[in-house]
Amino acid sequence: MKIVRGIDFIEGSREEELPNFESNFPYLASRVELNQYAEDSIPWHWHKSVEVFYVEQGNLEYRTPNGHYIFPHGSGGMVNSNVLHTTKPQEDNTVQLIHIFDPSFIGGETGNIIVKKYIMPIITSGELDMIPLYSNNLEQKEILDLIRNAFNLSEKEFGYELKLRERLTEIWLSLFKMSFSVIEKKKTNTRANDRIKLMMVYVYENYADKITVSDLAKAGYISERDCFRVFQECLHMTPLEYITNYRLQKACYMLVHTRDTISVISQECGLGSSSFFGKTFREHIGMSPTEYRKKMAE
Repeated sequence: MKIVRGIDFIEGSREEELPNFESNFPYLASRVELNQYAEDSIPWHWHKSVEVFYVEQGNLEYRTPNGHYIFPHGSGGMVNSNVLHTTKPQEDNTVQLIHIFDPSFIGGETGNIIVKKYIMPIITSGELDMIPLYSNNLEQKEILDLIRNAFNLSEKEFGYELKLRERLTEIWLSLFKMSFSVIEKKKTNTRANDRIKLMMVYVYENYADKITVSDLAKAGYISERDCFRVFQECLHMTPLEYITNYRLQKACYMLVHTRDTISVISQECGLGSSSFFGKTFREHIGMSPTEYRKKMAE
């Protein structure tokens, strides 16, 4: 199991980069130590693979364009393919165990009956961005036990790959059965989701420079009015709030991983003068950049 203490993105995108994720075995098991991240949360991102997780310690907050979820110790869930999401630990020492896998790992080649009948209805459902699971529900607790126990498989074990696929298939079938009524509903229009991703990529590529709402709207091929609407619908914030939050995330990373001065970091993150940077940083993070750097070093 890979221990994860940070997140990387595919160049020019907000799609998460999954190291050692091979096409002939598209699966990763991760132990995510969220309080070891330089930022105070995992920024908005997505990945084509499905994420099935279990909260081993602490409390974890998830946000998607369609909802807000709190997962205490012993709970978990599934994040669907290509769904925008962000997470934030609610307690110190929050630890999350994650299975990340391409649906082809359990479904096989595209177009076969298993994919058509059991895989596509879930990953194409606009209503199923997240499937939360809580231990106080008996049916959901059984699925949580399956998720947790699947991490006990050893790569050195005979038949590991087949046993893992069998466990993930059992989890998937249980999620499919539990969510069948939602799957049958009319699919949500995903156009706003596609537009927001284009605009997020624009911020990712240009955060060090001046960015206007007009710039974002052009990147998403929509009007400025629709730009405000899409950000509110998908991320529950204004475009300028997202830009500021992203710049602050980059600043947090640089404060921890570089020796650059506060002045250099403020300029490279597009936050202007060091005095404005310090004021904005304190308003959002609750301490000065210098205090944050010292705290993370300790």
